[in-house]
Amino acid sequence: MDSRISARALAAGLGGWRSSEPAYEALADAVRLLCLDNRLAAHTALPAERELASALRVSRTTVAAAYRSLRDSGHIRSLRGSGSVTLPLVRTDPGVRPGVADAIDLQQASPPAWPGLAGVITEVAAGAATLVARSGYDVVGHAGLREQIAQRYCERGIPTDADEVLVTSGAQSAIHLIAAVLLGRADRVLIETPTYPHAADAFRRAGARMVAVPVSTADGWDLDRAEQAFARTLPVLAYLMPSFQNPTGRTMTREEVASLSAAADRVGTLVVIDETIADLVIDDDGGPEPFAGDTRVVRIGSLGKTVWGGLRVGWVRAPADIIRRLAAARPVHDLGTPEFEQAVAAALLPRMPEIIVQRGERLRTGRDALSAALASLLPQWQVPRVHGGVSLWVELDAPLSSPLVIAARSRGLYLSAGARFAVEGGHDRHLRVPFTSPPDELARAAGILADTWPEVVAGAPLGRAERFDAVV
Repeated sequence: MDSRISARALAAGLGGWRSSEPAYEALADAVRLLCLDNRLAAHTALPAERELASALRVSRTTVAAAYRSLRDSGHIRSLRGSGSVTLPLVRTDPGVRPGVADAIDLQQASPPAWPGLAGVITEVAAGAATLVARSGYDVVGHAGLREQIAQRYCERGIPTDADEVLVTSGAQSAIHLIAAVLLGRADRVLIETPTYPHAADAFRRAGARMVAVPVSTADGWDLDRAEQAFARTLPVLAYLMPSFQNPTGRTMTREEVASLSAAADRVGTLVVIDETIADLVIDDDGGPEPFAGDTRVVRIGSLGKTVWGGLRVGWVRAPADIIRRLAAARPVHDLGTPEFEQAVAAALLPRMPEIIVQRGERLRTGRDALSAALASLLPQWQVPRVHGGVSLWVELDAPLSSPLVIAARSRGLYLSAGARFAVEGGHDRHLRVPFTSPPDELARAAGILADTWPEVVAGAPLGRAERFDAVV
């Protein structure tokens, strides 16, 4: 059965959709962007034309024309008496000009594979006979790999035994497993905004209710809001990224760690720390060891960002009783991480110091090239200085992130709008721009943005930017 979205929910998700004329095409583009960002899943029934027109305060004719445009572009289908339903996306989405050469995809903020990975895989493959002699099914993870992961935590000052580690098929698998096992329907989850969108999706799928706490590159975490949220909503779980937060790149100070830790402890909230980007240090030490002495902490790590996104090996570090619960429930989701990938991970972990240095040098080159290009070509934008991570959370001088992303796609540049990272809407004035690609590609991407931005601003309804300046 198709899921449904109400007119009110869709209107909230569209945000400041009326960024160009004609209105019906601006509305259609906004719905396309929701589909492209997976904020509007395939097979979702859309509101009736009359209901959406009322929610958006536009004519039914405008909505009807937008739906017709979406049908023509293959984003929805409409059946008489059954309404309109979104369709699975294909790579020929309108907005992508056929034949665009050398397209730049910055939707995925992942560096290319570590240069030594192919050699390690070859070495591991030479011992394949030993690997295939094993059963191949292990919901906890190979003992040797879990011991290595535990040792890395011990070296960070976090005493850990192998039975406090569960190996997963990447960090996303770990997040989904945690959400499915540790949350019940209508449980509250405290989460940063902006945040990693796939984590929020996992918690929503588990039936949880999001409680958002703002974080920004310049000001960090809103501690007053966080303390109030902990005390008022009593969240079962808090999902945080203390080191090089995605997408802002901000790292918690000691004061922020202490404040959030104390607030969570007072109400018994389980704190889930996502550390998948924590090792991507560019020019500082990544800040203090976050939540090192806390016992009610679950940590998520992976090799996806540090080594290669195609190496689907992650892990959960948690108290042994939580690990047992996760392992008992895991067969419903998968039967374990493949043996070969675990063997590759075990061969890589002793080399992590050199891998991290290489990654930092590459990311520094990308960050500096992108920052310089944006500052030169778009001086009216606020480009933050980050000390690690994978992206810049750029502040635009008008709340037009979504139409900018749509317009840039027609020139072969793929990005995610700021609203994709929002929990409760907003962030139309921000754009996440990863610096994981080669410097020449990043310079070219900045050039496309510089060429596109004036057209987007000029196409916005007169006075829209000024009205937003007055209230933001």
